[in-house]
Amino acid sequence: MQFQSPRGTFDILPADQPYWQKVEKTATEVAVSFGYSRIETPVFEDANLFTRGVGESTDIVEKETYTFFDRGGDSLTLRPEGTAPVCRAYIEHGMQNLPQPVKLFYLVPNFRYERPQSGRFRAFHQFGVEAFGETDPYMDSEVIEVSWRFLTEVGIQNLTLTVNSIGDGVCRPDYMGALKSYYSKNTGLICELCQTRLETNPLRLLDCKISSCQPVINKAPKSVDYLCPECKEHWEQLQEHLRSININFEVDSKLVRGLDYYTRTVYEISPPSDRRTSVIAGGGRYDSLIEQLGGPPTPGIGFGMGIERVIENLKQQNISPATPAKPLVMIAHLGKSAKLESVKLASQIRLAGGSAAVGPSRGLKSQLRYAATCKASYAVIIGDDELAKGKYTIRNLNDSTQEELGRDQIIEIVTQVK
Repeated sequence: MQFQSPRGTFDILPADQPYWQKVEKTATEVAVSFGYSRIETPVFEDANLFTRGVGESTDIVEKETYTFFDRGGDSLTLRPEGTAPVCRAYIEHGMQNLPQPVKLFYLVPNFRYERPQSGRFRAFHQFGVEAFGETDPYMDSEVIEVSWRFLTEVGIQNLTLTVNSIGDGVCRPDYMGALKSYYSKNTGLICELCQTRLETNPLRLLDCKISSCQPVINKAPKSVDYLCPECKEHWEQLQEHLRSININFEVDSKLVRGLDYYTRTVYEISPPSDRRTSVIAGGGRYDSLIEQLGGPPTPGIGFGMGIERVIENLKQQNISPATPAKPLVMIAHLGKSAKLESVKLASQIRLAGGSAAVGPSRGLKSQLRYAATCKASYAVIIGDDELAKGKYTIRNLNDSTQEELGRDQIIEIVTQVK
């Protein structure tokens, strides 16, 4: 008998280890440069965690999980995705009592029983981040920027970012009603799976890849046309932040993602490819998930990306392995204009080789306390006076000295911090 690795799995041989080291090192450094801390959760969890969090009518729960009863009679599931376990850990360990936002990242193996194909496996590894406790759209743009910076820093080129807003519990019911009404008039034109989804998970109708369904999808109602005033403002501010940090994006009204817990922002990043399953990273906001899992009302947003697919693209673009290390600066802001400038300055610092995190949307003292919690070396303070003068206050958090300097001088100083 000749044994082989199980179908949908593979061995990471010595020749490929440099790629894995490059990806894991870069992922860690980029996440830390934005002020994220690493977390690891168990490989298996209570099966109900994914039923309640991911959704009973999703493909993952319906047909892709490895679920089993252990000898004690408990129903357990091998981790199919990273968000629900991290939410469970956030609740279990009382992280809501920590200074918010709590920003976490992980590099973990996941397991799904699905048809193996190029870039898709039954045992795969994922890089992801989750940020809890902040509703402001600057956090959405930050999470998107983490994934974008990681992919560009490992060397992948010609990326495409698509974004959409699917609303929340206030405005989505109206959109779902319009979507179901539209599809009910076109049932003869859609595939058998979509006919099932029309009853169980209507939002997933827009995610169908069957060619015969595309004409129906293209004429379907758009979620952004049904947003309530709060969701519309959130959506417009997100786009403004993305433009301020020079990340080009396309609005895709068909983008919904595959899990039930998403609200408002959803996004995907794709490399150049003619494959149907070319998405390399994706995520979005899930403001009700913590509460669904038994925790206090807590907003959240995150992304996940398959490391195998990242490495596949590195090879396709003939990019060979190597990495850098970075420091940490907290940018405190007072007012809407200052916040927009702080998002922009933080991005410029990271691009110059340093690391920076935007302070939470609270008062100055609270932001500076948060800077201390994050062990930042410097705080840059931006308010109306600083904007008017074109000079910002930079404070050394180790010796409490401070001075007012222009943007270029600040970038030069903080990128030399050791």
